[in-house]
Amino acid sequence: MAEHILGMGTKKSVREIISLSLEILGKVEGFPRKIIAHGATAEITATRPQFKGPFEWYQLRVLASKELDEQLKPIVEQYADVCTFLPDNEWRIFECPGAGKDASDEKRIGAAIETFSSALALPEIWRVHGEDYRVEPISVELLFLAMLQYKASDVHLCPGQPPVFRVDNDIRNSELIGDISAVQILDLIQRITAEVEWKEFHETMQTSFNFHQVGLGYSRVSAFMKQGAPHITFRFLPEIIPSFEELNIPTDTMKKLGEMHRGLLLVTGMTGSGKSTTVAALVDWINSTKNVHILTIENPIEYVHRNKRAVISQRNTGKDVIDFRDAVTGALRHDPDVIVIGEMRDPDTIRAAINAAATGHLVISTLHANTASEVVNRIISFFDPVERDLVKLQLRDCMRCVICQRLVPRVGGGRVPALEFMFNDIKPINDAIVAGDTDAMRIGMQQSVSHSFLFEEYLHRLYRKGSISVEHAQEYATEQSLVDQMIMGTYSIPRLDTIKTARAAGTQH
Repeated sequence: MAEHILGMGTKKSVREIISLSLEILGKVEGFPRKIIAHGATAEITATRPQFKGPFEWYQLRVLASKELDEQLKPIVEQYADVCTFLPDNEWRIFECPGAGKDASDEKRIGAAIETFSSALALPEIWRVHGEDYRVEPISVELLFLAMLQYKASDVHLCPGQPPVFRVDNDIRNSELIGDISAVQILDLIQRITAEVEWKEFHETMQTSFNFHQVGLGYSRVSAFMKQGAPHITFRFLPEIIPSFEELNIPTDTMKKLGEMHRGLLLVTGMTGSGKSTTVAALVDWINSTKNVHILTIENPIEYVHRNKRAVISQRNTGKDVIDFRDAVTGALRHDPDVIVIGEMRDPDTIRAAINAAATGHLVISTLHANTASEVVNRIISFFDPVERDLVKLQLRDCMRCVICQRLVPRVGGGRVPALEFMFNDIKPINDAIVAGDTDAMRIGMQQSVSHSFLFEEYLHRLYRKGSISVEHAQEYATEQSLVDQMIMGTYSIPRLDTIKTARAAGTQH
């Protein structure tokens, strides 16, 4: 494993040096049964029979000198019953307990080690590495079974601790397989990666890919290095894609979106809000009900779709095509009806997606955003100022709907999605997109003539059904005052000229 250079300061105890080394190694690589520490004038080796508990055997090699021999002579004689002292050219070797010596008196052995080390001027800087870590293979099947049992969305494997599961967005520790080591994690990465991903991991120190545990589920896997040691995360994805009803998202509205033939549809939210699952459910519905060609472009592929009524072509960037831009541009030549882009992540991909939507395709993608109304400005921020007006005009013409979602704690446990829909179905929203006016979009979304609705309306609906508490309705709202008004029955739809009046008043001042 890796060597760690540690500044220990002035220490008079060999056992303290080993203890500090173990603390560092445990956090980075796991807990070894053997530690070796090299200093300028000394070397310490310590071993123990288990991965936990005290070290039971120590060897200390120090540079010899006449003065040192004289100083150590009485100590060697005092503890000759439990320790050995051997010359080795310019080195002096002290072992405790020594070969053939009494190893049962732990207190005396400890006293011998402390007395011997206190007589030395130990180095301040040590080069430390561990050996003899846990090596038994980690069972991927056991991890998947645990994710199903705990209803976990993710599991993290870090050296020096047991697997950590994310359940209802909270991190929870588990004693499933005990503390794991970097050796075990590296072995796991090698076992579940294809040759190209293993090569990528070695060259770039990170890789992402899809793994299938047959009969249990899929997983988006992310492997990377941190502090010189490997880390791996599994995001659980079920084999059977959940329906709109199972996800607790509005079925009629989602079917209306799935029936569209062209335009840009964005599913947005923050990391871990369930964007990919919502997209997968929508794609599965289209796959089940329409005779079309669906082309997906992802990195890595997450939910795996099988042909139903539709033909599904799933492409993995880096494997099936170089990058998102080339994949989206090339997609137009593959006779698609629906193009699904894993994420709008750069200007070239966004530009290609807009062009595809403008040429008569239904384009579905995801974007990180906190509200539906801020998506337009989020998109145009990717572009140079000279391009932004054109991009806003293109969005006005091709954007059909923006969905934004948040996962809210459910009464009784679990989480339920809260959603916000911005349909580009009335002129005020259409005009606000061109203006990049977030406030005007929010006012347009509240008009009864639009099919749009805000988070606050959806949260209020969930609260009235008893699905969420009033505190969580307020916490997850964009504007708490709107939820409060809806709960009290004092909410009224804002007039379209509200934003103009406020803006005019601000200009006068």
